[in-house]
Amino acid sequence: MSVELTKSPPAELLATYNHLFTADGNIILDLACGQGRNGLFLHKQGLPVQFADRNAEALASIQVTDSVSPQQCWQVDFETDIAQLAPDHYQAILVFRYLHRPLLSQIKQAVKSGGIVIYETFTTDNRQFGRPNRDEFLLQQGELKAEFADWQCLHYFEGIQRNPDRAIAQIVCRKP
Repeated sequence: MSVELTKSPPAELLATYNHLFTADGNIILDLACGQGRNGLFLHKQGLPVQFADRNAEALASIQVTDSVSPQQCWQVDFETDIAQLAPDHYQAILVFRYLHRPLLSQIKQAVKSGGIVIYETFTTDNRQFGRPNRDEFLLQQGELKAEFADWQCLHYFEGIQRNPDRAIAQIVCRKP
């Protein structure tokens, strides 16, 4: 059965910076991918993507898509499993709308030298718009930029975005 590869458009940040990736065989990890909209966008361009999420149903829906194999899907709960991201393994890691601070150091070591991290998630200012609103799911002011201070920053934004209204921080950075 054939299904449309992208269920919804990718994050605008990814669409803007997808030119940074290559089809050279090095994997791009879509971490906490949910329904996989960002990874599927890259997969459709012939890029090697691994989808990781704790939700087995979401991963199964990604596999229904033609040419996404079970080997490209990794069911893992990064908050409870002692999941180790392989060092120097990924050309890029994408993280959207997810924050688990203990995982940040693993993300940084898992990207190859010269590789890319695209990270976008909510800040404490998001409380004015509703959920998420708990401290463990919200970045403090400047926290994301500070976390990647030793990387080459290609893009950084922190503030309010509209349609839908949300307070976010986003970074696109290259590992030295």
